[in-house]
Amino acid sequence: MKLLDGNMNLSRRQWLGGAAALGAGAALPALPAWAASPDDWPNVTRLIASYVDSRKVANMVVTLGFGQAEPTTIAAGVDSFTTPRRSDADSLYRIYSMTKPVTGMAAMMLIDEGKLGLDQAVHEILPKFRQMQVQKTYDGPITADNLEPAVRPITIRQLLTHTAGIGYGVVQSGPISIAFRERGVVPGIVTRLQALPMFRGTPVGSLELFADRLAEMPLVYQPGTKWSYSMGLDLMGRVIEVVAGQPFDRFLQERFFDPLGMRDTHFQVPRAKVERMTTSYFLTGATLLPIDLGANSVYFDEPPFPFGGAGLASTPRDYDRFLAMLLNNGELGGTRVMSEAAVKLGTSNLLPATLAPGGEYNANWDYAAGGRIGKGANAGAYGWAGAAGTIGFVYYPLNLRVGLYTQYMPSPAYPLLDELPAAIRADLAAMGQA
Repeated sequence: MKLLDGNMNLSRRQWLGGAAALGAGAALPALPAWAASPDDWPNVTRLIASYVDSRKVANMVVTLGFGQAEPTTIAAGVDSFTTPRRSDADSLYRIYSMTKPVTGMAAMMLIDEGKLGLDQAVHEILPKFRQMQVQKTYDGPITADNLEPAVRPITIRQLLTHTAGIGYGVVQSGPISIAFRERGVVPGIVTRLQALPMFRGTPVGSLELFADRLAEMPLVYQPGTKWSYSMGLDLMGRVIEVVAGQPFDRFLQERFFDPLGMRDTHFQVPRAKVERMTTSYFLTGATLLPIDLGANSVYFDEPPFPFGGAGLASTPRDYDRFLAMLLNNGELGGTRVMSEAAVKLGTSNLLPATLAPGGEYNANWDYAAGGRIGKGANAGAYGWAGAAGTIGFVYYPLNLRVGLYTQYMPSPAYPLLDELPAAIRADLAAMGQA
């Protein structure tokens, strides 16, 4: 994926995904027991400095941790080009699609508790999804002659793995994209600058209404047949709150954020934390344009509803605790948050057996609960990336967790998804672990 040109004419498939590379290329070497200092990561340090010193980004923070040990934090730059605060593990970032693994693991909790079934039909929980229509021609007209009935019901498995056939406003083009926007089926707010075409659209006022409106939209593929980046994890938020009997954001707060000590992870960031909020930028050519100021971010406003696919802001320190819990199979600091079985299932291949052969996610990768997992040399990696340059993953063979945090859009404009794993491999090799 790359910029199509030097301005804002971007491939819609570049948005809100980033599709984390998660150790592309050769497998990472064996686990060192002593890598606990920034000095042990010179290639990672140089990578960060190269971006900040050349003003490609205002800041960059990387966390690397083994097992349950405190992470090593390597940071450079300032939270905004116009503010003096040095970025660190407590800087607040818009993590966008790194919300998806959190939502995915919340679903795994309910599956583990027997309140939800992995292959349960979504219409059993949300009846409006019983009779779905599917576009015959992808992104074609929304007219009767281009619609046909779904051949099978949408399932929880499909929502978790982007195989339900549900569209995404940042992926689709043409009539269905316009319909999403006009009907308020908008799963996130990036900026107040509605003049920018890719950010237009006002979300409906509740997660319930979002789900109801989404049910009225046609699917872009037959359920279970194609991996297509989607609003499936946003819809999962509504499934979770119906099954759990409480608002989705409260469920995450009580089941994840409070037990894990994730005090800075929010759908709405308290204004008291304004001094630590980073500024988000849009890259046009070689110029970074501020689109969401840290001093007046849209994240200080109450969101229309909690966006389970791309709605969270967090800090490197907080998200590292989520990754550490996954790495330790559901437990952190003596507190069990998820069962080991739930974590193992949630980080395993969940792609449906009905998936058509030849696609990206049965040839080169597998997909788990809200995140990609590696195959072959990269087996054991799980995680995802965010639209504004953030990356988070665990690598079970090394007992390693990694996070990278910065704020620029679109994330594929820079090759960080390749450069970060390469720098990590080089540093581990220099430690004598190759």
